[in-house]
Amino acid sequence: MQNVGERSDHRPVVQSTDMEEYATAKQPPLLHTLTPSRLTLANRAFALVYTCAILAVLCRHAAAALGSATYLSLVTSATFFIADLVLGFLWFSAQSFRFRPVHRRAFPENLEKVVKRRDFPALDIFICTADPYKEPPMTVVNTALSVMAYDYPPEKISVYVSDDGGSQLTLFAFMEAARFASHWIPFCRKKEIVERCPEAFFGSNNSQSSETEQIKVLLEAREDRDITGQSMPNLVYVSREKSKMSSHHFKAGALNALLRVSAIMTNAPIILTLDCDMYSNDSKTLQIMLCFFCDPKIKPNLGYVQFPQHFHGIDKHDIYANQFKRFEINATGLDGLVGPDYSGSGCFFCRRVFFGGPLSFVGPEIPELKPDHMVDKPIKAQPIMALGHHVASCKYEEQTNCNWGAKLGFRYGSLVEDYYTSFRLHCEGWKSAYCNPNRPVFIGDAPITLVDALNQTKRWDVGLLEVSISKYNPLTFGVKSMGLLTGLCYTYYAFLPILSIPITIYAFLPQFTLLNGISIFPEVSNKWFIVYVFLFMGAYGQDCLDFMLAEETFQKWWSDQRMWMLRGVTTHLFGSIEFASKHLGIATQGFSITSKVEDNEQRKRYDQGTFEFGVHSPMFVSLAVVAIINFTAFFGGSIKVFLTGTGNANQLFVQMFIAGFVVVNCWPVYDAMVLRTDKGRIPAKTTIISICLSLTFYVVASFMLNHPLLS
Repeated sequence: MQNVGERSDHRPVVQSTDMEEYATAKQPPLLHTLTPSRLTLANRAFALVYTCAILAVLCRHAAAALGSATYLSLVTSATFFIADLVLGFLWFSAQSFRFRPVHRRAFPENLEKVVKRRDFPALDIFICTADPYKEPPMTVVNTALSVMAYDYPPEKISVYVSDDGGSQLTLFAFMEAARFASHWIPFCRKKEIVERCPEAFFGSNNSQSSETEQIKVLLEAREDRDITGQSMPNLVYVSREKSKMSSHHFKAGALNALLRVSAIMTNAPIILTLDCDMYSNDSKTLQIMLCFFCDPKIKPNLGYVQFPQHFHGIDKHDIYANQFKRFEINATGLDGLVGPDYSGSGCFFCRRVFFGGPLSFVGPEIPELKPDHMVDKPIKAQPIMALGHHVASCKYEEQTNCNWGAKLGFRYGSLVEDYYTSFRLHCEGWKSAYCNPNRPVFIGDAPITLVDALNQTKRWDVGLLEVSISKYNPLTFGVKSMGLLTGLCYTYYAFLPILSIPITIYAFLPQFTLLNGISIFPEVSNKWFIVYVFLFMGAYGQDCLDFMLAEETFQKWWSDQRMWMLRGVTTHLFGSIEFASKHLGIATQGFSITSKVEDNEQRKRYDQGTFEFGVHSPMFVSLAVVAIINFTAFFGGSIKVFLTGTGNANQLFVQMFIAGFVVVNCWPVYDAMVLRTDKGRIPAKTTIISICLSLTFYVVASFMLNHPLLS
């Protein structure tokens, strides 16, 4: 007899009283490795020094405010104390990602030495779509076909497609896809194709008259065969009726409906969630995934495995920072703690995670929904279909009065159901793993217009703020449930939208004081100037180093930090306003912007690295106002200092640098306002409103800064 334990380096430890048995014991095949980052100690040392610098600056602001001789000094010191306090809080929270980063590597070639192919677990794949005009059926079909063609026993794959509202166009596309799959899957198998997303086109001018507000089983593994006679994966189309609940819970509600329907029909132990435009790029993805779920060292508490999202068609400099490289870097940091957060797509779940923590089980209302329920009837059997229709309904959760979205399934309460669900799962005791193979396993579409990119992150900001004020606040509930470091990681994301406070302050206050010749920062010869230089260079240098080590280019890092600034006065600002308005009962439709349909000209401009504006938006107004104020301040301040001699370069240098740095980052805005003539330029209406607002802000600020009561 022998006991298998686990060492701190995650390698198995064999303990035996029988020395002969111990000597002849064989190490099991290696399925995956976990390697700590080489930067761990350097990150911790830098965090300590940088934290001391932040505290020193905060103390300086506090002392200046308490010892202020004028109202102006008091106001500026207090304002910058708030700005730097928020920046310092978010920076300190983000350091938790750097405390214990790790890198994993999977060895799928060893999998069949541990688990025979015939014993591979079954897999249910969830794909959600809601609008055939914004999410073209061909895109959804390509995603489904790419995962149906996995190099995996086809009878163990079931694809469930949720279509809110029941589009006849989408249903017809999948009926065609089901027929095409019988040719496509054996073709991929025969040719050993790695990327199994077809470029075929489905379309018809004939309307489909069949009822769409029901489940239609399009393919069944027990009955349907491909052209070579082999089984086909199950393909199930689920249409939910539109209702107030489905609109309120958005994607989480659709995923919970699929969770229940799949439990009735197949109840596979592993679930993959995919965005409708995120197709599979590697036919061996499931083998890579099983390297984690079949590894006994991490299996007991492993709730899910997250793969990164990659995007095709991104321009060479990634001008909108669509890759969100910072989130990918942060995932390696979380992986060294309890595991990465769920990013909404490309995630494999153990079905058991949706029914309570590892040591506690929350039973569903009917036994057929339990994760260990054995399905022993064909999915087209009348009892199966009837029960499937019943649990798919939006009214089901109301009628059962159970805990769906609270203690069962994907969690409700936030627009960012992915972040919130993983947060709650980690609080319950589940762990996760992050796997980033050399070959991207999932590839999707990225927005090519600025308004689409900003709208996406604005919705996330609203959802994150919803979590920050809930009883599950990461700073309180999260730290208590998961520990300080993991709690701070989730805190960083939850409070990220409040970056609008310091970024907006630094976008206006130094500039207005510069235009009025008022110094508010230490002069170059002052020792505090060195501290400010260290804070700026340290933060940006560390961020740039992370990108370089992640094998990215300097140009992509520059685009990422530029979007970090632009989001501060656009998505973070308007997301916070929309969140506040929502909770005050004020309509927020004015902040919703209709996305333009991609055309060839937009794609051409995007590929050339040109920002696409094209429509009027309140977010573009705020961005243009910042650009105008900083341009005026930088060149106006330069004229005062170097041409007229009425300013002191030594005293005003920091303010001039801030304004100049913003001007450099806002070059695409100036280009779109003044130089460009194409349809993607900033509309004249937006420019005129921005100029008028800039003049108004300048007059008001100048009056206040020069008012006798303040000076």
